[in-house]
Amino acid sequence: MRLRLYHHQDGARVAYRESGAGPAIVLLHSLGLTHREFEPVVEALSARFRVILPDLPLHGDSEDRPRHPYTPQWMVEVLSGFCAEVGGPRAALVGHDLGAELALGAVLAGTLAPRRLVLLPNRMHGRDQRPGLRLAWAGVTGLGTVPGVDLALSHAVRLAARPRVADRLSHQRNPAARDLMRHAFGDLAGDSSRMRAWAKFARHWPRGAQRELLGRYPSLQLPVLLLWAEEDPLAPLQVAREALDLIPGAQLRTIADAGFLVAYDDPVALARELIWFCD
Repeated sequence: MRLRLYHHQDGARVAYRESGAGPAIVLLHSLGLTHREFEPVVEALSARFRVILPDLPLHGDSEDRPRHPYTPQWMVEVLSGFCAEVGGPRAALVGHDLGAELALGAVLAGTLAPRRLVLLPNRMHGRDQRPGLRLAWAGVTGLGTVPGVDLALSHAVRLAARPRVADRLSHQRNPAARDLMRHAFGDLAGDSSRMRAWAKFARHWPRGAQRELLGRYPSLQLPVLLLWAEEDPLAPLQVAREALDLIPGAQLRTIADAGFLVAYDDPVALARELIWFCD
């Protein structure tokens, strides 16, 4: 897949890859990773769809210059522009973790109207299952604005996100997940500019439960699939069940024996569910 670039009106760039032909389906990856999170399902999906795999801002080959605000509103605006131009106004939209939060935010804000919306495990309106870890991440990353500290942090984060961390993200302990981590964080060491941009993001991203979403779910007037991994400790199934009761016509399906990296734990089941719902 060839690297391509979308340039937003403010100059921010979104790097993406494409594969296949047919109706467009955009896959938005999780926090800290890259488009490669969905690589195990690309071949199966490409037989039916034009699969679009962006790197979110601050990730992979996409925008990471510290001049941008990196607020949730800005991230939603950039991704909405990307999805509308590259995928078309009626592409199916799939998001996981951070990608799911951004997709949901864009649809609720009315800046995107996808043909179908698939939300893989994410916190939605629920509380963070590991608040201490997220608070520590936000605090440490936030130090990236301090001159000199940003460079040291780039090396520290690179060491903390070493490839073997992926063993805890894949319920099946898929060894290929280590390559995913290696690709996502391999070039971070020494990149002080990216650390300053990450500091902005950490300062603005909401940390507590977003309970206000409960009152906004009924406004989702499109087909929605909540596709949950049964063994993901970061996104309890109960959160999806609570949302299911409030989103008109939503469906909930689960993938057994799959954890956070569902595409690596059971790519066949994930591809099957996406084809069934989005075809």
